[in-house]
Amino acid sequence: MTEQNFAMHYVCTREEAKSLVSKFRRFWVSNCGCREGRGKCNRSRMDVCLMFRSDFPPTGSGFREITRKEVDEILQEEEDKHLVTRPFRNEKNMAETDGICFCCDDCCGYFLNPQEKCDKGKLIEKTDREICNNCGECVEVCYFKARKMNSEELFIDQDKCYGCGLCQDVCPLECIEIVQRI
Repeated sequence: MTEQNFAMHYVCTREEAKSLVSKFRRFWVSNCGCREGRGKCNRSRMDVCLMFRSDFPPTGSGFREITRKEVDEILQEEEDKHLVTRPFRNEKNMAETDGICFCCDDCCGYFLNPQEKCDKGKLIEKTDREICNNCGECVEVCYFKARKMNSEELFIDQDKCYGCGLCQDVCPLECIEIVQRI
């Protein structure tokens, strides 16, 4: 994919987000513009728009510098509340990442407006169907609608998988791997 074809946002796993964060020493946060626009979010707190630059225009109010400890609290919120890590690119150099949005299906524009473009991550799910018992736990956290229950059987549409890893987080049988997208 050429740089001019990149969307502003892309999806990554929590581990990939932690790796991105580790490259920076200073951090800023603002309220999520989507959450503010809706007035609240039933899934998570408001201040989850993490930025790696102080001159990046926030989408919401409350822009402020935060500590690494506060960044770790946002990452913990992402894990606890099953938020999708959606880094955003630098508008002038799309190969650089300026920050991370932590999104959900309750209030975030991307999930409520499927017309908004977002690039799939470098990874994809791989479910061991011999171990999977079709419990459906993964369906609730698949905001991209790649996992559905048909009668009593799990159906996976890999074309819709963005590689966020939330399905792996909740699988009680640990039969889901997140692997390199081919």
